[in-house]
Amino acid sequence: MPKISPQSLVDPKARLADDVEVGPFCIVGPDVSIGAGCKLLSHVVISGITTIGQGNIFHPNSAIGGPPQDLKYRGAPTRLEIGDNNHFRENVTVHTGTEKGGGVTRVGSNNLLMVNCHVGHDCVVGSRCILSNNVMIAGHVLIGDNVAMMGGVGIHHFVTIGEYAYIAGYARIHHDVAPFVKVADDDEVRGLNSVGLKRAGFSDADIEELEQTVRHLFYGREKPFSVKLKEFDISNGINANVKRIVEFLRQRDNGKHG
Repeated sequence: MPKISPQSLVDPKARLADDVEVGPFCIVGPDVSIGAGCKLLSHVVISGITTIGQGNIFHPNSAIGGPPQDLKYRGAPTRLEIGDNNHFRENVTVHTGTEKGGGVTRVGSNNLLMVNCHVGHDCVVGSRCILSNNVMIAGHVLIGDNVAMMGGVGIHHFVTIGEYAYIAGYARIHHDVAPFVKVADDDEVRGLNSVGLKRAGFSDADIEELEQTVRHLFYGREKPFSVKLKEFDISNGINANVKRIVEFLRQRDNGKHG
């Protein structure tokens, strides 16, 4: 049976794996499912229609599965889905989706959400991401895998963050961030996230190709950005990672997630 502190309130309809640990002063709602190996340390609230995978750790005062902060929300049965082995530190908040936004907020696996992070409604967070203290993610944001956001970053709603991007502390992001780049201040591309790519095992050749691409696209004013982008022939033996960046940038102006 789950190990539940007598000071906690766990609804009898909640579904907890046999080895889940619930510390003192926690609240778990009736529509919550918690997988094997999860730990709620203390003062954790998990509510809403929330499904949690295995091995997740929730630190004090984290509030998971609360209703979205959206004035149009009228109590629809929207959901939150969380993968495996995530670490939710103190005061982290993650909300369920909205009916018009797809109805589901998703967090992948092996993520670290540090103190006071917020993940808004209808967001999709990939896997192996680091969200440092006080990161604020508005609704409908899409975040790829292996993204690192430093303290105090603010992400505007409907923004897409490409994989392996690095967002510097207190950056203000209003537009899509291409994969593999470093961004600071107001959407300013500062170069390639070469350190992150090396740590992730990218080859020197791939990093050099990406370095040249980022320099060509984002530095120098001899040509308009749109002209530079058109110069890439993605159908003719281009490096796969370069192709990914070019395709992402060409799609950036399409649809509500652009």
